[in-house]
Amino acid sequence: MAKDRTKDMTAGSPMRLILGFSIPLLFGSLFQQFYSVVDTVIVGRFLGMNALAGVGATGSVNFMIVGFCMGVCGGFAIPVAHKFGARDYSGMRQVIANCVWLSAGFALVITVAVCLLCRNILMWMNTPEDIFADAYIYILIIFMGIPASFLYNILSGIIRSMGDSKTPLAFLTLSSFLNIGLDLLCILVFRMGVAGAAVATVVSQLVSGLLCLLYMMKKFEILHISKEEWRVNPGHMKMLCGMGIPMGLQYSITAIGSVILQTAVNGLGSLAVASVTTASKVSMFFCCPFDAMGATMATYGGQNVGAKKLDRVGEGLRSCTLLGASYAVIAFVVMYFFGDDLAALFVDEAGGRMLADARTFLVINSAFFIPLALVNIVRFLIQGMGFSAFAILAGVFEMAARTLAGLVLVPKLGFIGACFASPLAWVAADLFLIPAYLHVKHKLQRLFEGT
Repeated sequence: MAKDRTKDMTAGSPMRLILGFSIPLLFGSLFQQFYSVVDTVIVGRFLGMNALAGVGATGSVNFMIVGFCMGVCGGFAIPVAHKFGARDYSGMRQVIANCVWLSAGFALVITVAVCLLCRNILMWMNTPEDIFADAYIYILIIFMGIPASFLYNILSGIIRSMGDSKTPLAFLTLSSFLNIGLDLLCILVFRMGVAGAAVATVVSQLVSGLLCLLYMMKKFEILHISKEEWRVNPGHMKMLCGMGIPMGLQYSITAIGSVILQTAVNGLGSLAVASVTTASKVSMFFCCPFDAMGATMATYGGQNVGAKKLDRVGEGLRSCTLLGASYAVIAFVVMYFFGDDLAALFVDEAGGRMLADARTFLVINSAFFIPLALVNIVRFLIQGMGFSAFAILAGVFEMAARTLAGLVLVPKLGFIGACFASPLAWVAADLFLIPAYLHVKHKLQRLFEGT
């Protein structure tokens, strides 16, 4: 039965549970990156470097807006994990019902606002004139697909909160192959240019969301919501907003620094934009394990806090940190020896300068993957423990670091300054997150001792 797909993470070996839960999430994250990576490869190879730079120029603003939506959905899923860990299934269904109402409202308002403003945003970012048209049409279509992003992310987050990380992976895998086919169809057959890549991404994500919805309706008896449970509950909505909005702001505040950095990179010209775009896509692909570890620790922390098992939270943190550090070393070795070969996958005709710059970016970033692992693991663990507001403060540290890079390092050092922007942001966030985790754990210990 589908009910058996739920997983209780409050008992058993933390290392085994984290590995078992994170591996499907890893593949899910990899396939999710295919939405972005396949777009980039096909655009670069069939439409040229200017089109590639046009898509890349939207990366930071895309992260700022769509990242906010993903963060909100992730925050909404945390109370679901708490209710599941406490075995309060009726309360869990009430929370889910209010998630649906809030998600619909957020999706509508955000979509209308950003579609009206996206041209102005690209102008404020000093987007080069020769890539402006491609950048605008691409990001406009992506923004029009925000409801599809909300649909998939909220439903997959709910399913994962109950310990099932495999079902969303299956649907995302299917939609990823659909995305590849639609990319080729829209770009090579229908000659839609970069608009075709954006349409393929939105349609594919919509399909994965609809599949999650149909599966939940037909297979998860524990999620059959009664008419009374569908009622709007102001208390639940306040709790959900208290979790979701801080997590969304975490992404957006972090992305403000990325937007400032992207503006500085845009000032270096189309070649620099294309180099950063290509290297960023490769780096994001290699960062998927860190994303999976973070999502795992959010569910792990949420369930164990719901069950009042703080000792297991610390054990899980140690186990996941060991996994993250081990992978970080492997990733650096691969980047060092094969960075230019990986970058060459994205373009048909590329000058040696572009590939050399892309490799430099990859090597410098991967040298700081251990701090990145800690950012994901500790931040999402804190969020899962119910302290989403700390995510905003961590995002402020990242924003400040990237802003410093955009305003100081890039003007003084050029492309090398852009390479050190993310590593500087990760270290800055860790300097806040590690003490924050110790504070949160101590606060919960006192709370649980008093109950």
